[in-house]
Amino acid sequence: QVQLVESGGGLVQAGGSLRLSCAASGSISRINGIGWYRQAPGEQLRALVAGITSSGTTYYADSVKGRFTISRDNAKNTVTVYLQMNSLKVEDTAVYYCNKWGATYVDWGQGTQVTVSS
Repeated sequence: QVQLVESGGGLVQAGGSLRLSCAASGSISRINGIGWYRQAPGEQLRALVAGITSSGTTYYADSVKGRFTISRDNAKNTVTVYLQMNSLKVEDTAVYYCNKWGATYVDWGQGTQVTVSS
């Protein structure tokens, strides 16, 4: 089993920055890609924002390219994936989740709320 815990959200003004963290524990040897997803207010689906594989290959949605940076820290018993978000826009407001990328999802965590004010 893999457990994922998100943190780092908050309220920020447009143009500001936040860094989100995703701590993965459990059967992390089975984890390759991890992605950050977001669910905007009123939306039912979670959209992939960025992803990173164990070898460092990254993916970014067009809407965040050049503003967000995903990175990964592989420790012995945990994996932490960060999402550095710069030049935040009001439309980035959402609950952000992490989960596997390119593989069957594990149970979704609580997510972390990011609110960008104008």
